[in-house]
Amino acid sequence: MLLGVAATGAFEPVWSPRILEEWARAAIKLGPTGETQARAEIALLRAAWPEAERAEAPHVTSRLWLPDPNDIHVLATAVSSSSDAILTLNAKDFPKGVLAEEGIARLAPDEYLYQCWQSDPASVEAAAAAVLADARRLSGAEWEMRALLKKARLPRLAKAVG
Repeated sequence: MLLGVAATGAFEPVWSPRILEEWARAAIKLGPTGETQARAEIALLRAAWPEAERAEAPHVTSRLWLPDPNDIHVLATAVSSSSDAILTLNAKDFPKGVLAEEGIARLAPDEYLYQCWQSDPASVEAAAAAVLADARRLSGAEWEMRALLKKARLPRLAKAVG
């Protein structure tokens, strides 16, 4: 859903090679094809947003602090790319006060997508319709918009567009 909204031009996604690698490694937990599928999706992301991948800046990383040192690279990527926000559900490891010191907000995906919907309902609803069509095609199930978005942990957006 986030990438569908990004494709409308609502925002420019940013990630580092390390963020993508962590995604691929985490997908191993999904089963024997998890990592392969994640790497295919990463290749598609790189093709769709070639400017989104940003190298880490060691001089930025070395001066930052977060409760989980393994997440500092995420903040460093946001800082060095002049991002406005980090989209995450991980509030514990990305304290708003620490991020604010760097001029970066922490937003939950649902919160951010709801803001995008408020700014441009038609574009977000079109992205949601495309996600719904993909979910139906890939699963063979007759998903309803609200149920799908709630399952994706997007309850406010689900209520808005569902």
